[in-house]
This record gives sequence, structure tokens and C-alpha cells, in this order.
Amino acid sequence: MTISLIPLPYPDTALEPHVSKRTLDLHHGAHHKTYVDKTNDAIAGTKLADADLNDVVKAAKDDAKLFNNASQVWNHGFYWHSLTPDTTAPSDALAKAIDRDFGSLDAFKEKLEAEAVGHFGSGWAWLVLKGDKLEIVSTHDAHSPFSDDSGIPLLTIDVWEHAYYLDSQNKRPAYVKAVLDKLLNWRFASENFERGSVWRYPSEVDQSAFKLEKAD
Repeated sequence: MTISLIPLPYPDTALEPHVSKRTLDLHHGAHHKTYVDKTNDAIAGTKLADADLNDVVKAAKDDAKLFNNASQVWNHGFYWHSLTPDTTAPSDALAKAIDRDFGSLDAFKEKLEAEAVGHFGSGWAWLVLKGDKLEIVSTHDAHSPFSDDSGIPLLTIDVWEHAYYLDSQNKRPAYVKAVLDKLLNWRFASENFERGSVWRYPSEVDQSAFKLEKAD
């Protein structure tokens, strides 16, 4: 098995004007692909050569080079699914949990916005399920709540500069607000919440089945 570059779950123009095709071509087609290529190079001929990505990330904690690349593959796959051009809303169960733990959906958005904008340097802002409670956290560089065993990720916002610089230059707040108001994939978050387990990065077999379903 090799780790593959998963396709975007929408056309590369679908997130415009908030995230441009130019940004997605670079972010997905160059940054994400490079992480995939470096991960495959690192696991070739090792006991991890046939492992799926989730297992590679977990096994790589003592190998910084492999961890940084493998975890970034996972983070980016999760991020693409955290975005959607469609209008979505939290499921009833997730909406109730948001009201319970943050007070309201608007209060949740304000807190996630503050976490994403205020994160210093490269990293990620996350909505996570920790035990039976929702929390907002940020992680540095390639780390995630999944890699750090600190919760089940439900949604993420990428705050590395390459996620927004071509569109918003140094205006991270504008990018974060656009994601929060226009692009968050509440369907994906609800699936993660109701499943209660960590999303698995699709294998090539999973992706082939997905392509066949779309063709049908």
C-alpha cells in the first residue's frame, strides 16, 4: 500500500471567492502532494510500508521527519473535508452539544475565530470532542488532537500561511471569518461527532469506491 493524494471533495473552483483555485492548486497540488511523496519515500521498505496513514502517524512519534510529513498528510485530508461550498448546519445532536458547551453557535464561532486568529505561527485550530465535551484547541506545525491523543477532531481550520496568503495576504482574520461564515462543513463535523471515533484518511481502495459511486 502507498499513501495517496486524496482528491479534493469538490471542484477546485468551488470555494471561490473565499479560497481561490490558485490557492487550492498550490495548497493541494503542491504542499499536500509533497507531504504524501515524502511520507511514501520514508516508509518504503519498512514495516510501515503496508500500513494505512492513521497507523503511520501514530507509529512515527519518535521519528520527527516521518511524523511531520505523515501527520501533515492526515491534517490536510481532514481540512479539505472540513470545507464545503454547500450550506450546511450541525446535526440536532451536535447543535445541542454546541449549545451546552459554548452557549450558542455564534459563541462557538467567536471562540474558534479567536483561537485561529490568535494562534502564533503555523498550525491548526480545531473543534474536538474530548470525552463527552466539545472543546476548541489549536496545535502547532504538524500536530493535531489525533496525533497527540487529545481528542477526536470534528473540524479544523488551517492557519499555515500557504492556506490563505495568495488570497488574503497577511490578513488571516479575513480568511478565518470567510471559512467560519461560508465554508465550514457541518455535515462532516456531525458525522465525526456521531461516529465518536477518529476520521480515517482514505486508502486508494476507498478512493476508488468513492469515484465509482460518483460515476453511478
